[in-house]
Amino acid sequence: MVENRSNSESLAVRDFFRTFLHHESVGGVILMVCAVLALLCANLPQLQFINEIWHTPIGIVIGSFSLQMSLAHWINDGLMAVFFFVVGLEIKREMMVGELSSFKKASLPIFAAVGGMVAPAVIYALFNFSSPDSISGWGIPMATDIAFALGVLSLLGKRAPLGLKVFLTALAIVDDLGAIIVLAIFYPSHALHFDMLLYAGLVAALLLTFNRMKVNRPLMYVVPGIFLWYFVYESGIHATISGVILALTIPSKTVINEVKFSVSIKYWIEKFRHASNSEVEVLANTEQQHIIHQISRSTKDICPLMHKFEHGLHPWVTFMIMPVFALANAGVELTGDLFSTPVSAVIPGVFLGLLVGKPVGIFLFSLAAVKGGVAELPLGIKWKQVFALGIMAGIGFTMSIFIDGLAFADMRLVNIGKATILGTSLVAAVVGCIAVYITSDKEKKQ
Repeated sequence: MVENRSNSESLAVRDFFRTFLHHESVGGVILMVCAVLALLCANLPQLQFINEIWHTPIGIVIGSFSLQMSLAHWINDGLMAVFFFVVGLEIKREMMVGELSSFKKASLPIFAAVGGMVAPAVIYALFNFSSPDSISGWGIPMATDIAFALGVLSLLGKRAPLGLKVFLTALAIVDDLGAIIVLAIFYPSHALHFDMLLYAGLVAALLLTFNRMKVNRPLMYVVPGIFLWYFVYESGIHATISGVILALTIPSKTVINEVKFSVSIKYWIEKFRHASNSEVEVLANTEQQHIIHQISRSTKDICPLMHKFEHGLHPWVTFMIMPVFALANAGVELTGDLFSTPVSAVIPGVFLGLLVGKPVGIFLFSLAAVKGGVAELPLGIKWKQVFALGIMAGIGFTMSIFIDGLAFADMRLVNIGKATILGTSLVAAVVGCIAVYITSDKEKKQ
């Protein structure tokens, strides 16, 4: 009985992960298409009017209260807060029941992710330490775009082992956590306002109280979450961090326990069977309709609010928010002056940080963790595949572009960084795909 339950739980986790991989892979392909469209809009005179749309001012006015931003800022500060909320939920889930739920499981992805963040930042700093205008971009090459990377990896089909996809996913999630910390500490949107931070802290305390009281109504978190976003936005910390804070307060436990759910479902199913009047159509039986409603309530109660938010929002983030972000931010006018001499140190810093720093950092830190006995290499994965995966982790895109927009005051540097991120991500995708293909192919023949 215990073994059967363990097998069913294992299958459920595997099915969830396959669904997650499918969404991320398809989302990665959509991101590629949107990036290309954004570049076309930025460089074709016939499509220039689309770029002007992102500068359209949009505001909320209620009495004396007014909040005005361009459409691009609403996307980057508003919609991306939802993206960070889902990322926060994914991190929380992985730390509770996934690849980061125990030290043994989490140690390798954590060490790999730290190496994949430190090495690129160091390489960037080496090229830019003497330039006060560009040194602040050290956070740009630290990030891995999970959707883009998994989308490229999915192109290899079954040739890419499932263990490699799991490792990349866990690594990228830890990488996201690191990027969130860097964003919160080193890239404030303006000077800190401690009164707004206090208000944000009070809202967070209220949300934690709801969690402790086992409040399970979504609106009880969404409404305070909107206030939390506003206070964080006004505080000087980037508004998207509010999404992560909100995610940490969402209940992860069910309203009813496993035994109560099992007994309840068995009871109602038995009643459903006895209530049958031999009619094929259930709609014709009022009692059965009532029983179905009770089963539905029990099913909702057993599903944690955290899972409801994640399952409900993940498709929206993957297929709407991230593509819209790419359309609004990936467009850069590819003019000759971007790469004119003297070449900006941002270019080699970002290019080598992502393409060299990522694989070297991931490989060396993973090797040190395994040789030091604090981690184990996943079954069936070889060291050359870890290095190949590191190259693919050099696909920065979403988070790198996000940090690029915050790192520089000079728009020319912003565009140089953006163009370099796009070019490097393309190179990392192609070279990484070939590297994983070759290493996995050789392993297959042995």
